[in-house]
Amino acid sequence: MTTDNAELVERIAVALTQRRERVGTAESCTGGLIAAACTDIAGSSQWFERGVVSYSNEAKTELLGVPKALIAQHGAVSAEVAEHMARGLLAHAPVDWALSVTGIAGPTGGSEAKPVGTVWLALVHAGRPAQVWRELFSGDRLAVRAQTVAAGLAALCEALEDRER
Repeated sequence: MTTDNAELVERIAVALTQRRERVGTAESCTGGLIAAACTDIAGSSQWFERGVVSYSNEAKTELLGVPKALIAQHGAVSAEVAEHMARGLLAHAPVDWALSVTGIAGPTGGSEAKPVGTVWLALVHAGRPAQVWRELFSGDRLAVRAQTVAAGLAALCEALEDRER
């Protein structure tokens, strides 16, 4: 875990622990790296509940309830699927926050409409509007995945600290 990610995770841990809230992740292109970053610190079981790696479309449907028709219509790498992944985790797990990511880490799999480095992220909290956004990261597979982890952790940290105000 990079120093920046470690600092973000520490801040997330403090905020969630103070509120007695828990977070979970639904990850595709990162393969569980966000969950790993969260559980790298001792005591994370107090605020990190679970991580679901839903790499295949079938896993997105079976584990998170993403409709097959939605994937067929928009593609697995889309705002709609990212939001459904997060909402599905929120509905099926004892979490207050759900962070999801779906993207194309490369080196293959990109297209003109969705080039390698395209990532959709969603952050959902019960009773709040979903945050869903697209990133276009550069670099090789490792770099795209690392940037996705950092972006997801930063968004969660910002949302938690924004809520404190």
